[in-house]
Amino acid sequence: MTNLLQIVENEHLEQLKARKTVPRIRPGDIVRVHIRIVEGNRERVQVFEGTVIAIKGRGVGRTITVRRIGAHGVGVERIFPIYAPRVEKIEIVRHSYVRRAKLYYLRELRGKKARLRQRFITKKEAEAPADVPPEATEPTAEPQAAESDAGEEHAEPSS
Repeated sequence: MTNLLQIVENEHLEQLKARKTVPRIRPGDIVRVHIRIVEGNRERVQVFEGTVIAIKGRGVGRTITVRRIGAHGVGVERIFPIYAPRVEKIEIVRHSYVRRAKLYYLRELRGKKARLRQRFITKKEAEAPADVPPEATEPTAEPQAAESDAGEEHAEPSS
């Protein structure tokens, strides 16, 4: 049964990806999320800018938690389903260097202590598709030539 569910979900995900391009989002990135808001009979786009503190889920149900500091220093967090029809687009404003997958510790930090160090990315990383893990785009290290040293004997100097 789960196989059938995965097949249907993958087909649906492919259709969504054809319509909407989603950048590769990582924890610590500062993003600008454009959301369609309906007020009565009017519809407008509202922008929510903040730091990605968590990414959850897989496939169609993938969500990001974005945190920003609102008026009077009050922290505001919103959870956005990435492939929701209400989410117009997601822009990455800046990348940050973090060593955690979940940045919940930022909730307790204030002022300059809540800053994250900026991370500069290469063009290859920026152009990589969103669904490929970052390890797949990084160049792999070439194995060292151990064969050339294997045939030689090293003599130790005698004293």
